[in-house]
Amino acid sequence: MIFGSSQKIKRAAVFAASIIAAASILTVDSMSFISYAETATDLQTAAEERKSLPIQSNEIENWPDGPEVSSEAAIVMDINTGVILYAKNIHEQLYPASTTKIMTCLLAAENSALSDTVTFSYEAVHSLPSGASNIGMDEGQSITMEEALYGILVGSANEVANAVAEHVSGSIDDFVDLMNEKAAELGCTDTHFANTNGLHEDDHYTSVYDMALIASEFFSNELLSRISNTPRYHFVATDTQPDDFYISNTHAIVTGEYTYSGLVGGKTGYTNEARRTLVTCAERDGMKLVCIVFKNEAPSQYTDTITLLDYGFNNFQAVNVADNDETYIPDDSAFFQSSSDIFGDSSAILEFNEDDNIIIPTTATMEDVDSSISYDVTGLDNDRAIAVVSYTYNGQYVGSATIQTVATLSNSSTQWSSSAGTDSENVEAESFSTNNVIYINVRYIVWILLSVAFLISMIAIVHSALIHNHIIHSKEERRRMRKRKRESKKFKLNIDNYK
Repeated sequence: MIFGSSQKIKRAAVFAASIIAAASILTVDSMSFISYAETATDLQTAAEERKSLPIQSNEIENWPDGPEVSSEAAIVMDINTGVILYAKNIHEQLYPASTTKIMTCLLAAENSALSDTVTFSYEAVHSLPSGASNIGMDEGQSITMEEALYGILVGSANEVANAVAEHVSGSIDDFVDLMNEKAAELGCTDTHFANTNGLHEDDHYTSVYDMALIASEFFSNELLSRISNTPRYHFVATDTQPDDFYISNTHAIVTGEYTYSGLVGGKTGYTNEARRTLVTCAERDGMKLVCIVFKNEAPSQYTDTITLLDYGFNNFQAVNVADNDETYIPDDSAFFQSSSDIFGDSSAILEFNEDDNIIIPTTATMEDVDSSISYDVTGLDNDRAIAVVSYTYNGQYVGSATIQTVATLSNSSTQWSSSAGTDSENVEAESFSTNNVIYINVRYIVWILLSVAFLISMIAIVHSALIHNHIIHSKEERRRMRKRKRESKKFKLNIDNYK
């Protein structure tokens, strides 16, 4: 960092403390060094042993074999689909350390403006243990929310996380409640947050799966992604914050110490109990992958992450459903489209969402995938959705796609309704018309009408024939009656003559 006046005083104090510490080290018994060496060796031995832990994703039939990594738990998930490509102990509850701050910043972005003023209270600054990561904010100082986000994501500043929490929720405790509520909303089941910054507490834990859910939401925010991918940030002195200084990111892939194509951003974490934790996101070839490793040793958190991201990008492919699945909306289906209606050419009325992909191994095709359809579209942010198709590959979920009404039809309905008027009643009608359009295939209606007409015609013919037959029978009966009368009269005359 480059420090201003108060920062220089703090830096001088740190330097003096370092001199004192160095002097004291000279008097330390050599057994301390042996003990430290033994501890480091033990940690590396434990890391090597973790490589032999089972990888659950390798148990999937015909799934690409995932690499061995020294992390206790690891996951690679595609953010766009939620498909898990690599899974190792993904539901084990572990300490996240400062990767916690991904949730803190997500909530800050959702519940404040970048121009908001974040003021530092006594508790925000002084509740931290000695040696906790900070950027030297003092009680009473204030910065913008945008600066605060940089302070948290680039400088991993614990006091800034506390101040942001107080700004958003009024108190740190209330903000922690909000963190747990948000985790539950995102589907986390292995998570309990106890603070805003990830400093160790026994009841502050999560899993790499839950962190992937949180990170998916985080990296869907362009601003947060950009801030987390910032190697260095400059704090300029203001009336409420008098120091001019720089902070540097400790994520070695973000800083370029390890290069990776398509990097979106990330966040580091470390405590003695959590060991090294790392969240990293990268995007290539239609896939946006988040990789999370928990409980690792330096520098393996970076090398493992790169290995896992390479595994994902090299062994899997994004397949567009609209271009490849003809099971549910075949081109020649009269139900979905028609080119021979009596009123002219009619285009398709249903379609797959063109942005929906599935993620499958590069060795697989659409024919290798099983699917099922559901008409429950509750919770989808899509007014045109009518069904959802879910896809699996050898029992493993690989994505879903939405069947929806064609946009042009919905738009034409909206335009028709809009032309009726601009008063509130017509606006309400427009809304109803847009969301409740009923689409009818004209050819089916014509066939039905022709069938009904034919049936009516047949009934009329039969009825006419019956009436005609009845008339004929009536005339014949009258002739017979007249004949019988004449014969009866002749018979009487003959009898009279005989007498």
